[in-house]
Amino acid sequence: MNLSTPYESYVYAYPHKTAYRPLPERPELRGLWAEQPKDALSLYLHIPFCEVRCGFCNLFTRIGAPEGLTTAYLDALERQAGAVRGALGDEEPVRFTAAAFGGGTPTFLTASELERLCDIAEKAAGADLRAVPLSVEASPATATADRLAVLADRGTTRLSLGVQSFMPAEARSAVRPQKRAEVEAALSGIREAAIPVLNIDLIYGIDGQTEESWRYSLDAALAWRPEELYLYPLYVRPLTGLGRRPADASSAGWDEQRLRLYRAGRDHLLAAGYEQVSMRMFRRADAPAEGAEDGACQTDGMIGLGCGARSYTAGLHYSFDYAVGMSEIRGIIDDYVRRPEEDFARAERGRWIDAEEARRRHLLQSLLQARGMPVAEYRERFGSGPWEDFPVELAAFAERGWLVDDAELLRLTPEGLAHSDAAGPALFSADVRATMAAYERK
Repeated sequence: MNLSTPYESYVYAYPHKTAYRPLPERPELRGLWAEQPKDALSLYLHIPFCEVRCGFCNLFTRIGAPEGLTTAYLDALERQAGAVRGALGDEEPVRFTAAAFGGGTPTFLTASELERLCDIAEKAAGADLRAVPLSVEASPATATADRLAVLADRGTTRLSLGVQSFMPAEARSAVRPQKRAEVEAALSGIREAAIPVLNIDLIYGIDGQTEESWRYSLDAALAWRPEELYLYPLYVRPLTGLGRRPADASSAGWDEQRLRLYRAGRDHLLAAGYEQVSMRMFRRADAPAEGAEDGACQTDGMIGLGCGARSYTAGLHYSFDYAVGMSEIRGIIDDYVRRPEEDFARAERGRWIDAEEARRRHLLQSLLQARGMPVAEYRERFGSGPWEDFPVELAAFAERGWLVDDAELLRLTPEGLAHSDAAGPALFSADVRATMAAYERK
């Protein structure tokens, strides 16, 4: 357990895909899903293409697409959707209650390709996009009027725009070249499209960033009255653009800078009428509650389509191979688009989830939310209490003043939320930590 740095890692899913391994038995999806509840599933479609790779990005995505690759990818996505929907069966109703398109950059696709993506989600996978919350990620350069019109017409309720900084020099420093006019045009187009929830992503901890320039970006974002704002600390990760340059990324000085900027940003948004949902997520107090919550899926039931998507049953989390390096990603995508439909009917990489890991996942995903976790909810699901199951970890949090003293609600203090990227990894099991550490980066 390392609580010495506030920025060990961002926990958006547990276990991370670096803890997945090949499944020798390659279990059939039909058997995996046979006994699973299927009346409240989440659907995620992954598009692994971007027009540029930001210096901080370690997502599964490639730059650009040769002629015909996006069509071939959508063809494969449709084959996979058909295989997965067939595996879910018709013995009981299959219902999706939420959907998301992520990446990469889904709006890298053309307007007509976005239409087809929505058709795959609806006709092949079986989701009613106009009846459920639908979240889509976009970049300023690709949030064009024709694409936004398609998304609005097909039921998008939330559009997340990766801006990162409204200061051109900071954007260049983060290896995210973009023009301010392009950003403003994208935001204007999103508002004109009348998508109910606009989210703006911003990053703090960029080289040369000050409290004044950070406030400038915050105010530039607030001028659009976004329903949501995500504030991300900058990370320098291996195999990324920033990760290839010499840097004292682990220095205490950088930790102090990021904590200082985080607190300044948090306080600024709270004063502007936003409510804190998690360390990263802030929602305008009067915003419609249609946005996707930050890691709020404590229960299982996720269908992921696309070569970077993960799927969750109660007993197995599974996906395809994972990489960060460009050449490896291109190879995985090329393999994905060649697969026949029957090849998508089995799980090939993943991690089995036992009772202890299920407890850890529920606690982790609940505790990192500002609202906390009702102890009775945990006890009802698992038959034990969190202090019984995780006495060492919770005692360490309490010793640092990170836990609110409340017998009924396990909740982080404001300082605990500020250290979410230390608290989250501290809840990883020893086995998951060892498996992640043994993962060979590629």
